Amino acid sequence: MTQTQKVALITGSSRGIGKATALRLAQEGYDIVINYARSKSSALQVAEEIEALGRKVLIVKANVGDVSKIKAMFQQIDEEFGRLDIFVNNAASGVQRPIMELEENHWDWTLNINSKALLFCAQEAAKLMEKNGGGKIVSISSLGSIRYLENYTVVGVSKAALEALTRYLAVELASKNIVVNAVSGGAVDTEALAHFPNREELLQEAKRKTPAGRMVEIDDMVNCIMFLLSEESNMIRGQTIIVDGGISLLV
Repeated sequence: MTQTQKVALITGSSRGIGKATALRLAQEGYDIVINYARSKSSALQVAEEIEALGRKVLIVKANVGDVSKIKAMFQQIDEEFGRLDIFVNNAASGVQRPIMELEENHWDWTLNINSKALLFCAQEAAKLMEKNGGGKIVSISSLGSIRYLENYTVVGVSKAALEALTRYLAVELASKNIVVNAVSGGAVDTEALAHFPNREELLQEAKRKTPAGRMVEIDDMVNCIMFLLSEESNMIRGQTIIVDGGISLLV
């Protein structure tokens, strides 16, 4: 691949599922745009690993909850690569509190980063993808979008919005040959889970209850993301595929 070298943007790719996806895409031959909001040293580390695979990397610091930052990020991508083939909407944040303790800024912060970002990133991504005849968008959701999880109200609602938006984008971007889907995970032991005070308890319970007999791992998520980014999944549109070892099937 010469000038037509394909490019993938993964938001929130300095760690966890985002990082693992970025590395897998680099292994598949994509040049990578790493986006992070806070952890610059982690982003630089991921960039080094990607460059070691012989791929080009652009690192962009941007809080995707801010539309002006989103536009600036995509402008940088356009200047650096002039194209975009894949957008993995992975960046997420959120306030975890009981309903009666939620404040307006908790709602705004969480919904902006987890829901609004998909709409405005998808708009910008579509403009770049259209130039090369299409592309793929995959967002990361979680079971809290359809099931009750303790203290998860605003995050769950933001993920439900993300899944609804995935359906709308899938229909309206189809004419541009852009395929849009989402992957929803059960509890995955990433750095994000380290902030949960009851982490050990959650992990033990997830392991005990999951019909598959083990917890979901980062690679299980990445395998599904990679399938949805491949040509094999072209007729899957606007879907949220649940990767949870069957735990959400239990009442």
